[in-house]
Amino acid sequence: MTKQRISEKSEVLRTHERSNRFSGESIMLTAEEADKHDSIFYYEYLATLEDKKVGIDGHSKLWDEVRSNLDWFRKNNAEAYMVLLD
Repeated sequence: MTKQRISEKSEVLRTHERSNRFSGESIMLTAEEADKHDSIFYYEYLATLEDKKVGIDGHSKLWDEVRSNLDWFRKNNAEAYMVLLD
C-alpha cells in the first residue's frame, strides 16, 4: 500500500491508481476519490447512451451526476482533477 502525506497532522492511504484516458498520466487516489472518478465515467457512458437513444445531445439528466462528481474533484483534490479530468 502507498501512503502519501497530506499534511503534518494526517496521512491518507492513496492505494488506487487512475490514469488519464488521453495522456496516460497517472495519480494515486483514496478509495473515495477512486469511486468518484469511476462514477464520472460510468454516468458519462450511461448519459451518452440515453442521449443517443433520444437523439438529443445533453438531454440525459445523468449529466448532472457527471458534473456533480467533477465539481467534487475540483473542490476536494484539484491536483487529481488537473491530472485526470481537465
